[in-house]
Amino acid sequence: MKILTVILAVILDIIPFGEAFLRQLQKRDSILVADQLEYGFRLDGADTLKGIALPDFEHVSGDTLTLVRSWQLDTLKGGSLEGTVVIAPFEEGQYVLPDIPVLAIGESVQDTLIFKGLEMEVKTIPIDTATFEIHDIKGQMTYPVTFAEVLPWILGVLAAAALVWLLVFLARRYRSTHGAGAGPADPPHVVALRALDRYRGDKYWAPERQKAFYSGVTDALKQYIDDVFGIDAPEMTTAELFDALKGSDSLTPELYVSAKELFERADFVKFAKYTATAEENAAVLPTAVRFVTDTYSSGLEEEPEE
Repeated sequence: MKILTVILAVILDIIPFGEAFLRQLQKRDSILVADQLEYGFRLDGADTLKGIALPDFEHVSGDTLTLVRSWQLDTLKGGSLEGTVVIAPFEEGQYVLPDIPVLAIGESVQDTLIFKGLEMEVKTIPIDTATFEIHDIKGQMTYPVTFAEVLPWILGVLAAAALVWLLVFLARRYRSTHGAGAGPADPPHVVALRALDRYRGDKYWAPERQKAFYSGVTDALKQYIDDVFGIDAPEMTTAELFDALKGSDSLTPELYVSAKELFERADFVKFAKYTATAEENAAVLPTAVRFVTDTYSSGLEEEPEE
């Protein structure tokens, strides 16, 4: 057993003022290695003082006795003051703790009050080497799986299965409604004539509906020209479009002129708030249909025979 002693510097005007106290943070019948303890003093009548000064316990730290927490002051009932530090021994043996000098500052005097240090004995847990037996490390303890733990996984699997089923259902429905794998698409002239057929009758000739009427007819023709002639008609103005069509072998001069007049009138209706006459409206669909059928028929005549 070794005795470890900590010596503080000499302070003038020393007045003995009782003993310090030692209090275990872990309640045991003895002090063990690495236990934390509160070491401190209790000063009665501290409410009459102007202030106090405490010693620096940092030098206590070492390999065997360590300062865990520096000074902490607590005011108690009756005007008492309690100051504590937390220390921890890391080697067994007999320790002599240092005295605690407290500089008490009054109205006109200053006194150094000494709280006498205590002794403490630090022990280790004894091991009976005669009966001690080394055992293998135990494996991790397992617990039975409960339904509450499995339930989130079950719900997750069901949700994933429902999502897969929904995706398959939507894919099949998309194929059925959009004709995926049902055969080749309709030829351009059929698509154009079907679009033009929506504007039959005079219900679109009213002034407030003429803009939609002319826009629908010219849009159908532009898409047809794009598909058949390879001209980006939807992105062109009327002047650009007919400059590109000029000289086409599929267009007769008469058909070229009538189609150009149709597009120019459509521009007036859409952008210049022009109101077309009934005669002009009646000629729109025949002109558009003739443009599609004549250019389509001309294209067939140019195809080589098999």
